[in-house]
Amino acid sequence: MSDSLYQDALLKLAREAPRQGRLEPNDVSVRLDNPLCGDRVRLDLRMSGPKIAELAHEVRGCVLCQAAAGIVGLHAVGLDRAGVAALAADVDRVLSGQDPVCDALRSFAPVASHRSRHDCVLLPFQALKESMKGG
Repeated sequence: MSDSLYQDALLKLAREAPRQGRLEPNDVSVRLDNPLCGDRVRLDLRMSGPKIAELAHEVRGCVLCQAAAGIVGLHAVGLDRAGVAALAADVDRVLSGQDPVCDALRSFAPVASHRSRHDCVLLPFQALKESMKGG
């Protein structure tokens, strides 16, 4: 695997991030900002009981934040609170240099050695966890 921070897979995921936009009506809308780098994520969810039935995201941020939101778009629908926690823990695992459970997260492995960029990857997952606090 290349150790380049911006691999083709990450660039493609950022460019083609699924579920971009807003979701109206929604059951939950969360906006988080990273004041240090200027990244901003808005996540809208529609719930079906305890599970995410639909989601959309808007990202104003770097490629890493956009790609991370793409992972959320690909994998969060159908998850409940425990599933969201497991996905977020998997991101933490990758950023600590370990192999992820979710293969799609492997593209973020080079970020592990760039501590200053961890928050860029984590912001969409933090928004996802925040959105599930009420459920």
